[in-house]
Amino acid sequence: MGMKTMKCQDGPGSLLLFITPLLLPVSVVTVSTVTCGSVVKLLNIKHNVRLHSHDVRYGSGSGQQSVTGVTSVDDGNSYWRIRGKTSTICERGTLVKCGQSIRLTHVNTGRNLHSHHFTSPLSGNQEVSAFGDDGEGDNLDDWTVLCDGEFWQRDDEVRFRHTSTSVLLSVTGEQYGRPINGQREVHGMSYSNQNSYWKVMEGIFMKPSELFRTQNIHSEL
Repeated sequence: MGMKTMKCQDGPGSLLLFITPLLLPVSVVTVSTVTCGSVVKLLNIKHNVRLHSHDVRYGSGSGQQSVTGVTSVDDGNSYWRIRGKTSTICERGTLVKCGQSIRLTHVNTGRNLHSHHFTSPLSGNQEVSAFGDDGEGDNLDDWTVLCDGEFWQRDDEVRFRHTSTSVLLSVTGEQYGRPINGQREVHGMSYSNQNSYWKVMEGIFMKPSELFRTQNIHSEL
């Protein structure tokens, strides 16, 4: 049986999400390092919820699109595309370095994970929202990946520090009522603790680029 070829279109919201591993090249399925262009779900380890957004706005604070944590594994609104920081392009397949600033673009709405000096509605920490149109917002969309080693590995427990305000993407367990009953508040905290660690779970992982592999070989010679 021949391999079915699928073309990934560029842009924040244009990627086929529900692809079984049998339809993907083995190198894409098994890549162990997180790469730009990959579409992933991120799990908050302490509270076992996945980073989530939807076209529901906060009723206070900025009034921007809300970002929450959900327990559902299958919710299609929990996919985020990994991209370069504001005003830059991180080529598809480029390995993400520890300490690198990135954007996380919500696939279904095209808005970027964002934070600013508004107070979150439940815990009183710093609000985290989704902002922008078609993947373009501002420099408050940038987050620095904090991990050990040189590159962000899929098995790593990582933190995301907001590049402009230095808060850490966190969940502390507060739950919303209607219309998003049971979803957890996601916010920014000024200090690191067990609530701030995340791990890549389900997703589509782009194969490391030929350019990177060539550069890596040259650096080892």
